[in-house]
Amino acid sequence: MEEKVNILAVGVHPDDIELGCSGALLQHIRKGYQVGLLDLTRGELGSRGSATIRTHEAMKAAELLGAKFRIQLSMLDGFFEHNPANLTSIIEIIRYAQPDIVLANAFSDRHPDHGRAGKLIADACFLAGLIKIKTDYKGNLQTAWRPKNVYHYIQDYYLKPDFIVDISDVMSQKLELIQTYRSQFYNPKSKEPETPISGQDFLDFVQARAKDMGRPAGYAFAEGFQTAKSIGVKDLFHLD
Repeated sequence: MEEKVNILAVGVHPDDIELGCSGALLQHIRKGYQVGLLDLTRGELGSRGSATIRTHEAMKAAELLGAKFRIQLSMLDGFFEHNPANLTSIIEIIRYAQPDIVLANAFSDRHPDHGRAGKLIADACFLAGLIKIKTDYKGNLQTAWRPKNVYHYIQDYYLKPDFIVDISDVMSQKLELIQTYRSQFYNPKSKEPETPISGQDFLDFVQARAKDMGRPAGYAFAEGFQTAKSIGVKDLFHLD
């Protein structure tokens, strides 16, 4: 049994998707596309909150976004490895969701988990298309499925994007999704330790980054993406 979506967004931590690509997801949901979400870990090593709290926040964010589903795996936050077991667990979800596009963590970022996850996800997307890899998800024998494209969202480090997505109309909704994670981001009532992302200045940074990404194309706000393969177009007049 499958739960077909057009886009599967994957993050190693529960809030990566909201930070990196939720604007693009909101825009595509508005256009009628179906979106699914996958967290590789439950973010249990975070300095604030807990795995249980972050899971609750993640599911609330998924509902607010309008995602068709959100699945959380149980890889070890901070210590997950690029191994057959972890690859297979992602392959199962890819074959379950049958996405045309997968959005994944960047290959390089401040948090070392992000880069390792970016490689793990990209490799799983390729391997999911090999018919000799057999998977059985929830008692159902799966068929091979390879997404048409894998795009890596830019999160903390400034990386030169291969393309950007205009999120001007949904920037306020993106910030609302981020702030669903009250345990992680700015909450003046919190008594938990301060972290590099818990202050108001981090939300200012998120907004400034989106402005910076959008400016060269004349957008008020944008999200940036990188791709390992060249992007082709058939009509030069459909480029901004």
